[in-house]
Amino acid sequence: MALAEAIRAVGRAGLFTLSVLRASVPSRDLFRELVREIYKIGARSLPIIVVGGAFVGLSLTLLAYRALDTYGASTQVSMILGLGIYRELGPVLTALLFIGRAGSSIAAELGLMRATDQITALGLMGIDPVGKAVAPRFWAAVLCVPLLTGFFCSLAISASYLEAVHVIGVDSGIFWQVLRDSVDLVDDFGMAMVKSAVFGAVAALVAAYVGFHAEPTIEGTSVATTKAVVNASLLVLMLNFVMSALLFT
Repeated sequence: MALAEAIRAVGRAGLFTLSVLRASVPSRDLFRELVREIYKIGARSLPIIVVGGAFVGLSLTLLAYRALDTYGASTQVSMILGLGIYRELGPVLTALLFIGRAGSSIAAELGLMRATDQITALGLMGIDPVGKAVAPRFWAAVLCVPLLTGFFCSLAISASYLEAVHVIGVDSGIFWQVLRDSVDLVDDFGMAMVKSAVFGAVAALVAAYVGFHAEPTIEGTSVATTKAVVNASLLVLMLNFVMSALLFT
């Protein structure tokens, strides 16, 4: 029974995804809503991304320096930082922070719309609720998460540079030379952007699906918000492992 229910849930999620893509017809209304959602879930998520990226860079630099200094390879700290940030930590942590900040908001907003019968009212007025309420949020997430990942990585590298060069004492030229030689534009930065777009799509779809189908009560909205954050976070972590295994082998 549990397996059958899981299969049915996957099928419903797949049909919901198809309905989102089918409702994503370019129009003036979609563009207007898209711009609004980019500001709400993208620009407003920037402060937490910037702070998170800076402190991740500081922590990873200290950890890498202590490990490498044991073997006399402390000058390679920027290589560990660059590969770790672009290949794994940047896309994953940005997606997790995005889910906590914006994914929960998407699920809560759609759950509240369900609880107050706004979704039903849109259908009665002949307006596709998926196209009106879900599609702009989905595409905003797909566009914003890669951009937020770029900010996260930039702040992590900048914070690492300040700590490694001005606190630890690593030579500035060696820091940038090692980073340039170890990080590839396509294989590392490009894959980070691909991962981020996939994670943004997954986060938005999970949050929207859970919120859109929430129980029409305040308690249902609360449960949907929690479920969206947990499910989307676990799915991002699993997808990251699969993508890393396929892309970096």
